[in-house]
Order: sequence, then structure tokens, then C-alpha cells
Amino acid sequence: MLPSHLNGHSPLARRPRLSAATGDTPAAEAAAGDAALEAHDRVYFQSYSHIGIHEAMIKDRVRTDAYRAAIMHHQKFIEGKVVMDVGCGTGILSVFCARAGAKRVYAVDASEIATQASEIVKANNLADKIVVIHGRVEDVEVEENVDIIISEWMGYMLLYESMLPSVLFARDKWLKPGGLILLSHATLFMAPITNSDRYEGSVDFWCDVYGINMSALVPLAKFFASEEPSIELIGGENVISWPFVVKHIDCYTFTVEEFKSVATTYKVSSMMLAPIHGFGLWFEVEFNGPAESSQNMSSESNPVDIIRKKRSRGSDNTVVLSTAPEDEPTHWHQTIFYFSDPIEVTQDQIIEGSVMISPNKENPRCLNIHLECSTGGQTLVRDFAMR
Repeated sequence: MLPSHLNGHSPLARRPRLSAATGDTPAAEAAAGDAALEAHDRVYFQSYSHIGIHEAMIKDRVRTDAYRAAIMHHQKFIEGKVVMDVGCGTGILSVFCARAGAKRVYAVDASEIATQASEIVKANNLADKIVVIHGRVEDVEVEENVDIIISEWMGYMLLYESMLPSVLFARDKWLKPGGLILLSHATLFMAPITNSDRYEGSVDFWCDVYGINMSALVPLAKFFASEEPSIELIGGENVISWPFVVKHIDCYTFTVEEFKSVATTYKVSSMMLAPIHGFGLWFEVEFNGPAESSQNMSSESNPVDIIRKKRSRGSDNTVVLSTAPEDEPTHWHQTIFYFSDPIEVTQDQIIEGSVMISPNKENPRCLNIHLECSTGGQTLVRDFAMR
């Protein structure tokens, strides 16, 4: 259910892919009995009943430390206030908030892990502060408005799993005016990448296997290497242009309607002579208060300004969680869209096109990606499905 369904090459455990088979576990049977849930929601919530994903997330110190640092950064605002933790999982963020002085925390989760979250709350003597609620945030009842909403809703390439609409629902229904949302801002980046080692290992490998010519498998290898997005780690050396912004999200103002289609055009310049093997996506998030200014970045942002703003955020008091290739790895890794065949580019060659990301109509927690790329007289149009 976990790593085996990812086509990347890292052995680390990661978030679930939603096309995984579910099996007849007690959690699955309980979820299947809830007729109010769509089939895709049952699969999604059941996947978070598995301890492996919670272990992967909590052991990701970049992620967990960033949330703990953000809570402590806003401790004066949190003290004596009411918090809602949307998708609380094991309840670790709820515990952090309670220990930071929150008067009450509503920890909401629709998966069976809520049972263990309740036990964790009791084991840490916080039952008088943390109320664990088992259910979808869209379905539960909370009798008071809240001052803070906290949630770790990001999926692969930021938008996968489509949990953000649940956070926006909680914001619109329960957050008091002037309330705090953690995280507050998120930016999705994209850039062309080169990865000859990956291509040679998956495709060229078949040309000579123990002295046997198996090149008949090369077309099949190309198909499977580029069939769907790959979740894997790349480094800054694999990125061949400045990144561009696909979407900047302000969680205080973003709407569900905007989530239905995320699209942008791009025009970048290659920084080296290299083959383009595909495009990589990553994201970074900030934890700002409602009155704090966010350094908004759009697809028209100058690449140098993007890097300058990133460095300035790293030197001030803003808490930033980054999944960029040049930063410390996280369990999100990067998301790569590989081409069937690489495109050779020279230094300073223009690469331009468009990308559109939208929820899958049959399963809105999955994503459809339409990518267009033109460079050096070549044009590539590809559709990917992230399932």
C-alpha cells in the first residue's frame, strides 16, 4: 500500500498513492460500511489508517520541526486560544499546540488512526485540552468558532490528495475573523530537469544485459518510465533552468473554485548544454499570521527575485518548509514528469510552454496534468495522470 506503488527509486517510505489496493482490513471494513463516503474517500482515509505513513511523516524532521517551530513562533497568539487540527493523524500537531498553551484543540480525522490519537492524548495527560473527533471535517459538529486552524495538507507536488478544500471548508465555517492559519502560504515550482543516470538505468540498460541484446524492450521501457509522474529525489545539479511558479496559494483568501484548475504559461532559459529528460515539481510553504505580509510570487516573477526572496525568508523570522532539490530531502521528494525521449538543449536556449493541473473527475483526490513544451523547433504535448 505504501512504497511499492511509487515508481521512484528511493527506498524511503512515503505518502500513499491512492490507486493502491486496499485489502480487507478491519479499518477497510469499517470504512466500507460508511455509505456517506465516496469510494475514493474510503480508499484515502483507509490509507491513513496504516502506521507506515505516519511513521514516514513524523520521521521527516524537516516537516515535523518546521511545524513545531511555526507553533512556537506563534505561541503568544496560540496561548489561551482554541485550535482546530484538520486531518490530525496521530495528533502530534495537536499535542504541540496544547503544550504551547492552547486552551482547547479540536483534533479532527476521518481515518481509524483517530482511535490511537485519542489514546495518545490520554497518555500525555492532555484529555482536558484536546478533543479528538473521528469524522470528516465537512461532517463533524463543533460548537464554537476557533482562533487557529492547523493542518499538514500537502501531498506530492503540493496538490495531490486534494486535502486543501477541507481546510478551506473549516476556515469558512469556524475560523474567527483575524484568525491564524498554519500553514498560511504555499508555492508550487516547476523546472526542466536532466537525469541521464535515471534514463540510462531504466532505458539504455536494456541495450546490453549481460552481453545479451535486449533492445527490443527499449520502447516498452520508455513507455513505463514516462507513463505517470515519478516520486524521487533529484539534486540541484539536475535542474537546468531557474524554476518558475506554477501557483502561489494564500490560505487566508484562496477558494475551492480556484483549486479546480491551476494553469500557467512559462518561458525559461537553459543554463547548460544538456538533454531535458522531463520536468520536476516541488513546493515550499510559509507559516505567516493574518497581518503578516506574504512575498507573493506569480508565474511572471523574475527567477532571480524568486531566489532572492527565498534567501531573505531564510534569514528573517519567517518559518519556511521547502521541498526544493537543493534543500534537505523530505518524504515528499520531488515529482518528475519524464519524457519518452530526451530533448537536447544548448546553453541559453529558450524553453517555453504551458502546464495545467486539475483534479480527476472520477477521483478528485488524483490529478490530471497537461504539459506543453516547445524548444529548438521541437514541440511536445503530454498528458499525465497522478493516481
